[in-house]
Order: sequence, then C-alpha cells, then structure tokens
Amino acid sequence: MKRESVIGRANVDDTPELEAYYRALEGEALGALWNVANEIEPWYPQPKSVPVLWKWRRIEPLVRRAPELVSAEKAARRVVMLVNPGRKEWSAAAGLLYTGVQIMNPGEFTSAHRHQASALRFIMEGRGAYTVVDGERLALCPRDLVLTPNGTWHDHGIDAGGTQCVWQDGLDIPMMNALDANFFEVHPDVLQKPAPLSRENWSKPYSPVFKYSWDESYEALKKSTTHSVFDGAVYQYSNPVTGGPIMPTIGAQLQLLKPKEQTKAHRHTGSAIYQVAKGRGWSVIGGQRFEWEEKDIFALPSWAPHSHGNSSASEDAVLFSFNDFPAMRALALYREEETK
Repeated sequence: MKRESVIGRANVDDTPELEAYYRALEGEALGALWNVANEIEPWYPQPKSVPVLWKWRRIEPLVRRAPELVSAEKAARRVVMLVNPGRKEWSAAAGLLYTGVQIMNPGEFTSAHRHQASALRFIMEGRGAYTVVDGERLALCPRDLVLTPNGTWHDHGIDAGGTQCVWQDGLDIPMMNALDANFFEVHPDVLQKPAPLSRENWSKPYSPVFKYSWDESYEALKKSTTHSVFDGAVYQYSNPVTGGPIMPTIGAQLQLLKPKEQTKAHRHTGSAIYQVAKGRGWSVIGGQRFEWEEKDIFALPSWAPHSHGNSSASEDAVLFSFNDFPAMRALALYREEETK
C-alpha cells in the first residue's frame, strides 16, 4: 500500500487484525479501497509508456527481412510492431495506441477485412501500393495518409508492376481491447469488388475522405496560418463535413519546423506517435533528448513534457503524428499546459 500523510489520502497502518481482515476480503473477491486508492487515483497521470525512438536505419534491416521469412498470405498482415517497453502486455507503442511497419512485395495482397479498431496508414516508400476501402480503390504514394475507419471493409496490395512498399500502420487496437469492444471479420469473398462509394448526405462519424495526398497536405502545411509555440506550423487532417477529427478516436497532423526553429515545451493528456516525414532535428521528451531524421518514429507518452527543434540551418523539418486526442476530448479528459 502507498501511504500518504495528506488529508484526503489513504494512510492506514497495517496490523495483524487488518491483515487477517484483508485475507477474508480476498477470499470473497473483495478488497479494501484504502490499500490501493493512492495508486489508482494518482495526483497526475502516471503513464506506463516511456519515450522511445525507433531509428529507421536500425530497424530497416529487420523490416526487410520479414518477407524472406514469412509470406503475406500466412502472416495475413506482415507487420513489424513497434512495442513500447512499458506497454508490452498491450502490444502498444504509446498509451493505448498501436503502430507497426508493414512491408509488401509486388503482386502481394491482404484479404479484405474489417475491425472495431480505427486505422490509418502513412506511406513511407514504394510504388504501386493501393488500398480498397468499402469498394473504393485508392492508389498510394510516399507520405500519403490513408484511412480505414472502424467497420469499413479494406484490403491492401501492391500492383505486379510496382516495387516493394513500406508504410506505417496506426490503430487504436489497445484502446478497443481495454474497453473489451474489439471485433474482427474477414470478408466472405476474400477480396472486395470495386464499387463507387456514395458520399451524398454523409453522416458517418468519420471523414468521407479516405486518402489525403502528401502533395496537397504539404502545400496546405506550408501555407498554414495556424502556428503553435509548441508545435510550429500545424496542418490538421480533418473531416471536411464537420471540420473535426478524421475519426472518432484518432487524430492526425503535420507540423513544420522552420530552419533552426525550437518550440516551447508543454505537456498534455493523450498519447501520440510521430514519424519524421522530412528533414532532421530533435525532440526532448520527459527530459530525454532524441535526435531524429527522415523515417524515424518516436513515441510520446501522455503528460510527458516535450519540445521539438529543427537541426538544419537551411531546410524545413516536417513531423507526421497521430494521436488519441479525439477520444480524450470526447470524454472531457484532454488537458494541456506549458512546462519548462
């Protein structure tokens, strides 16, 4: 038991009589709140996730090895997961967010499936990749963002004339499992038949735009008038119908740091996972400094103080990130503050 000599906090000393009482409670699947209250109701968030940087130059050889060892058919989805040391039991990269790097060869495809988890993909490299979402086929290029919202049928593949392709998957699988709300289905026909998707009178809780091209998004980012002292110039991927987040539980953004720009530090509830889309720089997370470059991925735990900087004196740096802020805000749990 964690005791605290503060009014309103548990501070009960153990006695032989109490210990016998606790054993009696345990025998009836009961417990004393005062033994755990200070731990399960902390003064501020105590995330189990830790800041992690996955250097692409270190993990790339392991990602490239996967197709030599496991077929796309047998793996169903051939993905190398990025696992936070503090969240191994959830297969999470940060908080209740999952991420991994998927690799596919020309001519390979996944069977169509759908799940309760919301998902997105940020394309890292390759030519000829495509995703089919509820019958709509989308051609994908590097740095494009593609959505496969919860409940949508989707499959992925690489055209026979394409090249080996790599992308980052981002899902809220750990969140769905924490809520005991996860489902998974495989399409009865294995692959979907292409079909036009009607967006008239769109009322679904996610964006009707399933693909956000890099060219358009990057151009919008460069022209963005939204500037944060904590993030630099910001472009929020948004639902054009509502102006809100792309999906109910997952948000995503691009942020641009000008040459030698350094942001102020802040912290917030909610976790985020970043990928370096362009340039090189650094981030200080929870007092640890991480030097990053293109295709590196790093995890930001909830409530961890953090700031970013661009190392170049001449080139912009761009960070892509996805987060669980929509879920936090929907539950009135989002909080943010400046830190030193």
